[in-house]
Amino acid sequence: MTLAVNDTLKTVGLVGTGKLGSAIAQRLIETHHHVYIWNRTRDKAQHLNDLGAVWCNSPIEMTQQVGVVLSILTDAEAIDDVYFGSNGLLTGNNKNKIFVEMSTVRPESQVKLNQRILAKGSRMVESPVGGTSSTALKGQLMAMVGGLDKDIENVRPLLSHLCRRIEHAGPIGAGASLKLAINLPLIVYWQALAEALTLVDHLNIDPARMISILSESSGGPNMLRMRGEAIARALKEEDTGPAHFTIATLTKDLKAMCEEAKGLGSSLPLVEAALHSFERLSDKPHAVDGIQLPALWLQHFRSQQ
Repeated sequence: MTLAVNDTLKTVGLVGTGKLGSAIAQRLIETHHHVYIWNRTRDKAQHLNDLGAVWCNSPIEMTQQVGVVLSILTDAEAIDDVYFGSNGLLTGNNKNKIFVEMSTVRPESQVKLNQRILAKGSRMVESPVGGTSSTALKGQLMAMVGGLDKDIENVRPLLSHLCRRIEHAGPIGAGASLKLAINLPLIVYWQALAEALTLVDHLNIDPARMISILSESSGGPNMLRMRGEAIARALKEEDTGPAHFTIATLTKDLKAMCEEAKGLGSSLPLVEAALHSFERLSDKPHAVDGIQLPALWLQHFRSQQ
């Protein structure tokens, strides 16, 4: 199969303009790509239109305009709907396209999607990414890639505009496995940090001082050193800016980790415990950044006393 790649890499479609998807689209626009976008809610993509992105009225309309489509969606159900629902990406004649699927889902979801894309005469690369909207805008994401060597080399120049590091983990599905593994310690650490703070809550130590103590201890990860100031502000109930993800998103990832481990004949006791705690916070504000989680947990802890 011969795919037109070099020229079409400058004309890119993107479905899913949430926080990260929007930042990716903006980065592509700023690096002189012609970007076509589609999102379920058009208003949420208006700022990208203002920057020069072209709005498509449906996913299939996008597929007809570009040779490469990026998708970054909430979960496997959203992927299925956007690719195969009414006027979905794969509902028309779309041979010789490249689909770069960037969502955080279980490996089996990516494998099934790849099979259906191949049946349509196109190719797929999976590339979930690590990072936030701010790192995306700087082109500093980390890509966990799965697929065939030749397909990945075809899209590497495009991914290089978005990512500081591109890790080819293996065939389709391997990227999803690696992304879940990378997310696991971070999400579990938020729970560990929150529990550590409950042990010293009665001491009334200033949050900035407490975070400084923890960050310089042997158990202080790099993330705490980088984001400690923002965490301290959250503990003081000060504004920390817009959230990058939600409790629902973190809970979805934890569930996917547990399901994947079960499918591999194993279990993840720490993840299961963290999942239980996150579910207890499900009635808290919908939009929440990781830096706010310790504060939310402390509020929950105090309410139980």
